[in-house]
Amino acid sequence: MTSDAPRPPPRRRFFGAFGRRELKGLFWQALVVGIAVAVIAFLWSNTVTNLSARRITTGFAFLGREAGMPISDSLLAYNPRDSYLWAFVVGIANTLRVAVIGIVLATILGTVIGISRLSANWLLSRLAAVYVETLRDIPLLLQLLFWYVLMQALPAARAAWRPIEGVFLSNRGLILPAIPIGTPQLCVLGAAVFGLVVFYVIRRRLIAQQMRDGKPRPSWPFGLGLLVVLPAAVSVLLGVSWTIEWPELRGFNFVGGLTLAPEYFALLIALVTYTSAFIAEIVRSGIQSVPRGQWDAANALGLRRSFMLRQIILPQALRVIVPPMTSQYLNLTKNSSLAVAIGYQDVVSIANTTLNQTGQAIEAIALIMAVFLTISLGISFFMNWYNSRIALVER
Repeated sequence: MTSDAPRPPPRRRFFGAFGRRELKGLFWQALVVGIAVAVIAFLWSNTVTNLSARRITTGFAFLGREAGMPISDSLLAYNPRDSYLWAFVVGIANTLRVAVIGIVLATILGTVIGISRLSANWLLSRLAAVYVETLRDIPLLLQLLFWYVLMQALPAARAAWRPIEGVFLSNRGLILPAIPIGTPQLCVLGAAVFGLVVFYVIRRRLIAQQMRDGKPRPSWPFGLGLLVVLPAAVSVLLGVSWTIEWPELRGFNFVGGLTLAPEYFALLIALVTYTSAFIAEIVRSGIQSVPRGQWDAANALGLRRSFMLRQIILPQALRVIVPPMTSQYLNLTKNSSLAVAIGYQDVVSIANTTLNQTGQAIEAIALIMAVFLTISLGISFFMNWYNSRIALVER
């Protein structure tokens, strides 16, 4: 008696699922991975053997010991009796202090210079071109040394320049008025950030609703409440004082206010001016990539050039600008390691001092690499996310 039930398909062997071409590819991949693992294992074994022969201890236990190194300019509170770990944290904060502020300023300056290169004013466009070509062709280290020497040539504190009231420029650095920031002030700033995030979400929903039914919904009441009323209410409830601390000259130095050390100021100027020259070319090419018909249509409507750039041209140019801009942000962050040439104590400088004091060369260099890798991956992740947000969606 025969059964009409369908027979199950025959089992295929594991290697039968792969063709000859696939097997060959797997073989070469496994071979390359094996060679890479063998090389890493050999280097590790050789390093451990040489360190043991020279009686050099390995590991990160030294991070818990007292650092004993002075850090003159630090964003965070630091004492030489603190540990090496906290010294590294202070160095990371100093690196981020340069990188974040430098990225913001370089973006603003580079955008202005890039737009100026396309200006109908001949003199303005030529000056922008000279700025770009000059700064791009001079090595960054030479520019950094130039600005540092220039800062050292400024007058002493007693004869400091005063461009405006409360601002002093001398060989001690740039001294500015400041508002002391404590826990209450941070709470108010946190409320402002929270309000900004909520306002962004509400505004996006209002725009989505308007796209569905065509009815405009104003978002300014939410902005007023979340960005002005909420921080003001938190400030009143906590009794926060927002008094301005004005710098004063006492003896041979200034007291009070915010002091930007000559090393930090020179590094920031060099990084911003150098990187902005490359950003200017990226912005110029991005604007020129927008089809000419967009310009003609905006001109036919009688729109102002500033409105045209802000609302029509730049939003389209961002799709070309953002990817190469990411590389410039990464370059600025990595170029901040040149701070060691002028004595600004960033994470590289502090790691070098730690290396000389403890002899933990591999660990110190590994920490530097890990810090810059983490910062670079963070910048790349954010820029890729932003690039995907502004990308055109194909239907």
